[in-house]
Parts: sequence; structure tokens; C-alpha cells
Amino acid sequence: MHHTSLIVTIVAGLGLAFIFGAIANRLKLPVLVGYLLAGVLVGPFTPGYVADQELAPQLAEIGVILLMFGVGLHFSLKDLMAVRKIAIPGAIVQIAAATVMGMGLAHLLGWTLGAGIVFGLALSVASTVVLLRALQERRLIETGRGKIAVGWLIVEDLAMVLALVLLPAFSGMLGGEAAAPGPGGVAGAFAITLGKVAAFVAFMLIVGRRVIPWILHRIAHTGSRELFRLGVLAIALGVAFGSAALFGVSFALGAFFAGMIMAESELSQQAANETLPLRDAFAVLFFVSIGMLFDPMVLLREPLAVLGALAIIVVGKSIAALIIVLAFRRPMSTALTISASLAQIGEFSFILAGLGVSLKLLPDDGRDLILAGAILSILVNPLLFAILDRVLPRMIADEREAAGEPPLIAADRPHALLVGYGRVGKRVAEGLKGRSPLVVIEDDPERAAELRAAGFETINGNAVKPEVLLKAGLAKATHLFVAVPSPFEAARIIEQARAANPKAEIIARAYTDADVLLLKSMGASHALIGEEEIARGMLARAPKKKPAAAGGH
Repeated sequence: MHHTSLIVTIVAGLGLAFIFGAIANRLKLPVLVGYLLAGVLVGPFTPGYVADQELAPQLAEIGVILLMFGVGLHFSLKDLMAVRKIAIPGAIVQIAAATVMGMGLAHLLGWTLGAGIVFGLALSVASTVVLLRALQERRLIETGRGKIAVGWLIVEDLAMVLALVLLPAFSGMLGGEAAAPGPGGVAGAFAITLGKVAAFVAFMLIVGRRVIPWILHRIAHTGSRELFRLGVLAIALGVAFGSAALFGVSFALGAFFAGMIMAESELSQQAANETLPLRDAFAVLFFVSIGMLFDPMVLLREPLAVLGALAIIVVGKSIAALIIVLAFRRPMSTALTISASLAQIGEFSFILAGLGVSLKLLPDDGRDLILAGAILSILVNPLLFAILDRVLPRMIADEREAAGEPPLIAADRPHALLVGYGRVGKRVAEGLKGRSPLVVIEDDPERAAELRAAGFETINGNAVKPEVLLKAGLAKATHLFVAVPSPFEAARIIEQARAANPKAEIIARAYTDADVLLLKSMGASHALIGEEEIARGMLARAPKKKPAAAGGH
């Protein structure tokens, strides 16, 4: 049987990522650690099978496209414009600060000015995938902090697009291969790049805004779910590719705008749900592809240089972002979230490193340091967020107190307990208001503030943590409504709740029959599927059965 390189790369990447991800999860480590180790194992620097070095990054790029498309579906042009006053200057100043720090380390290593600029730029730009995964896991994308982080990311992407165009033009001047251009050549390259970006944005706002929703509605009217899913993927990948081929914009930026335009349609939520499994699968391949690039021996060859690069990424860049956000009079909780989000590097860093080496600006050791810094920062980043998860609730409570808002109050009487205030949770809360004392657990601080303003007793935190459930008065809860979308997260909550309160009635949401079995096995009294409840509602309004005609005598 003939095995193509594509099939083997996908099978090896996903298979090993699953195995090592499961081991990492078992050891209470972030699953990203497992994905990266899987990549190292199939990379060229370890013995055994070596995955295709050209296919893996291309598969990873698809993951970046789909992820940015998904973010665009939950974003709007209004959201983007709302954060421009902090995202644009903040990203520019942070890039400049990190670049200067990188140039300083390059100078200590004896590199040229050109090498220092490329090295510093590579250390300045955060990974799209890592940042968005961290925000999505904490459901922060639609919050004020999340919108600032995403806007910041978009500005960084635009800055890197300009850098990729201008570096070849400046290469000769900085000591690289290309001949040094005249002032007109540099100015011309800069103007052409800005013109292409402006043309792309104008095209999407004028043409895309009309065409994409129209296509989506036409597909939906066919009634074919399979065709709808295919259409959404075709639009996402097609716009991403077209933006890069025609306008010179990055795949990620093109996909983001496609999602943002599609978000204006009422079918955007369905589009997001249909692309979620594929987004997750290709995001895993992204981390595997990063692991493949890593040579572990660089840790032994250049330990101090590696630590220096890591310090710039995790400490220097974070402090710069923290100072910038605080300078805009934003709360410390927001500043810390942005800082942690940016304390890593990824895909654009690799592209810059590859370009720098090809132009003879950056030495091979520079590329190795960038890769090492990326791997280590991606490993450290989840730990930073874990620390934030512990300190932010107290900090947010202090900020509320300083602002004159009421403090959190733990429930001390029989009550109903609701976990999650999304689309389902909101309806449950509104239905219970006035019928039963209700306590809501919500891990998004801004949404929790909205709940309190609406008169709901609210605990800010992640219900997976036992201390949060206890603070919400689980021991005295008569009913527990678990409305979080993830069945695995819901299962962990239910398991802990059932152990702490065996008498509580636990009602959870589910998507499939398998979810129902999982949630009930963990202790749920009822697990409801949306389709079943819709069917019951329809049947309740169906014609009643006619009585049988009486026999005549």
C-alpha cells in the first residue's frame, strides 16, 4: 500500500500529539507541552521517523487561517475601532521596545546591526495561535481585555507584513546580500505595501461586505448542512489565499477580515460551530510543526544566549506592555492579562528568521535562538496564565471596592446555582429570577460585573476549581445548572459537585448522545440536548389526536 508524505505527516503529527498530550494532561501539565514534544520527536534533530519539513508548516498555516477566521466571527469592525486608541500605539511602542532589547542582546553576541534588527523584530511579535488559544480557553475573546489583545495582535501582524516587505529593500544597507536601494526605492516599497493593505481593507468593506453574507445565505437556503460547512471553509481559505496572493497581506489577516465580515450575518454562530473541529485539529498541527523546528542541542551550545532571548520575550516584552496599558489608565487586571498574552512568540518570528538568514542578515545561530525562545516561551505562557487565574479574582475584587462597587457575597441559604452565563445560561438566569434565590458562577470578570449590575448574586471564578464552587455555596444548593459549552469541563464540574452535594438536582446542557452518557456518568440528574427540547416544543404545538368515532346502533 502506497503511503503519501501528506498522509504520514498528518497521522504521525496528530497521533503522537494525542499520546503526548494525554500524558501531559495526566501529569497536570498544559497539553501544549505534549504537542511540542510530539513535534520534536518527528523532527530532524531526533532519531527515527522525520516528518515532511515542507508539508508540516503548510498544514500549520491552515490552522492559523481557521483560528483567525474564528476570531473574526466573534469580532466586528466596531470592536476593532473601539480599541484602536490603545492597540495601535501600544503595539507600536511594544514592538519598538522589544526590538531595541533584541538589538542589545545581538550586540553582546557580536552580531551586526542588521542581525540585531531582524532578531529584535522576531522577538517582538506574539504568536497568533498561542494568544488566541489562551483567550478562548478563558472565554475572554468577547471581553474588553480580549478585544484589546486581539486588536493589538492585528496591529502586530500589519507591522510584520511591512517588515517582511521592507527588509529586502534595506538588506544591502544593513550588510546583507541585496544592493542598497536609494531613498526612492525604500519609500516606494513602503508606499506600495501601505497601498496594498489599504486596497485590501477597502475591497473587503465594499465588496466583501455584500458578497460574503449573500453567498452564506444562499448556501443556507439549500438546506444542506454539509454544503454550508464546505461553503464556510471555502470562504475562509479562499479569502485568506486571495488576500496574500493579490494584496500581499498575511493569510491570518485575510482570514480575520473574512470572519469579521461574516460576523455581520445572523448565520455567524452556525459558521463558527461548523468550523470548530477543524480549527482545533489544525491548531494542534501548528504546535507539532514548531516542535519539529527545535534543535534541543542549542540549549547546551548557547545556554546564556537562550536565557537572554527568553528573558526579553517573557519579562522585557511583558513589562513594556504592562507600562503601556497602565499609561492608558486601564486597570491592573487588564494590564496583566495583556502582558501575559504577549509573553511568547511564534509563526511570524519564524518567517522573519528565515528571511533574515536568506538575506545573509541573521546568522544561523540567531535562527536557533529564536526557535528556542519560541518553544520555551510557549511552554512558560500557560504557567503565567495559571498564576493570573489565582491572583486576578482578588485583584478584580479590590478594583471593584476601589470603584465603590459592592463586594462579592457568598451564598449562605438554600438556592439554585448556575455555572456559565452564555446564551443558554442567560435564559436560565432570566427564567429563575424571582422564582428562586440564584447564585451565578462566571469566570469572565466583565460579564460577572454585568450580572451584578442586573441584580444577580455572582461569584467570579472558574467552577472547575473546588474553592469556587464552595464559595458559591454548593453545600446549600438545591439545584445546579451547568450551562458551559464544553462537555469535558462540564463533566469535571459535575463530578466535584456531586461528591460535595449528593442531594442536589444537577441539570446540564449537552450536544450529543455521547455527551449525555458522559455527564450522567459523572452524576448529572438530567442532561438536555437542544434538538430534543426543540422537538418537544414543536410536538406540544402539534394537532391533538382526534377521538375515535362512536359505533352506530
